[in-house]
Amino acid sequence: MKSLLLILSKSRYFAPAFVFTSLNIWFGTWAIYIPSVKEKLDINKADLGIALFCLSLGVFTIFPFASKIVNKLGVGKATWYGVVCNSFAALLPLLAPNYYALMGSLFVFGLCNGITDIAMNTLVTEIEKEDKQNFMSAAHGFFSLGGILVGLSSFLIPMIGNPPLHMAIVVALVLVVNLVLRKNYIHILAAPVEKEPFSFKLFKPLLLLGIIGFVSMGSEGAIIDWSGLYLKEVALAPEFLIGAGFLAFSTTMTLGRFLGDGISARIGSVKIVALGAGIAIFGYALVLTQLTLLAIVGFALCGLGFSVMVPELFRIGGNVKGVDSSQGVAFIAGTGYSGFLLGPVILGFLAESFSLIYSFVLLLGSALLVFGITFFLGRKQK
Repeated sequence: MKSLLLILSKSRYFAPAFVFTSLNIWFGTWAIYIPSVKEKLDINKADLGIALFCLSLGVFTIFPFASKIVNKLGVGKATWYGVVCNSFAALLPLLAPNYYALMGSLFVFGLCNGITDIAMNTLVTEIEKEDKQNFMSAAHGFFSLGGILVGLSSFLIPMIGNPPLHMAIVVALVLVVNLVLRKNYIHILAAPVEKEPFSFKLFKPLLLLGIIGFVSMGSEGAIIDWSGLYLKEVALAPEFLIGAGFLAFSTTMTLGRFLGDGISARIGSVKIVALGAGIAIFGYALVLTQLTLLAIVGFALCGLGFSVMVPELFRIGGNVKGVDSSQGVAFIAGTGYSGFLLGPVILGFLAESFSLIYSFVLLLGSALLVFGITFFLGRKQK
């Protein structure tokens, strides 16, 4: 909780943390309107999966150039430009008049998401180095906080009745807050780093961690994108509860990230990952009951379980013997983010070919896989 208090007490830390919040507000507001866009454009789940892949493609297209762009502009300016670009790009998918325009707009949205994600994480890293204060985990908690705000705003859907208008209001509010806060970080430049040679042998111990990262962040992306549709089509939830699964998931995700460091200090990184996997398994079991209230509770438990995994993976990956910490963290980030973006796409094809229920059965199986991997990780640490 120390890092949370640090963020709340000083604008130097609150400003970049709010960029994390902003990214999830843009993305989450788009996500709660996915069922509406699907109906408006009259597309099936497989087509929707392809459209979501375009968002992923946008992110991965910018990845090879992101570090050069951030260094060229300066990490502070790159973060602010990312905020501005996302503010406009977030509107495009909800304004798309046809399926092809949706794919193009999601590709642009992905580009903006990718550069902002890398810039804001680099920004927090540089501030941590300068001030010798750790608040990365809490900053990711603020990302989850953005999901809570989106979930709360979902109750306004019947009142507003206009997805582009809803997004425009969100964009305007978020942009104004970031405009006020940008002075706290826009001047910051990344310190030069001596490059390390790549060796695949050194990364072998990270492969198991990479699988966990792919599964945990893939599950997070799947719940963000598909929880609303699951509640609507499978659990037959009333309209005002369609966003409740995402809200419950984001709330417990935020709580877990703010409290996870203290629990980890008591039981260790591997055990907390195993505990998180166990909670997620129980959560998916409740989701698969197909009962609205139990499914919402299940999404909440999944959020609590997965909340502690990614921060701990970064911690373990940064301390693998013989691997430079920055290389370990970069590997975890790459595999995890791949899962976050590709997971929903894979589930989309599975849902269209069979049903959305089978998609969540696969997620349950993935959580069981993570639980099993923790036993191997535990042996390696002994």
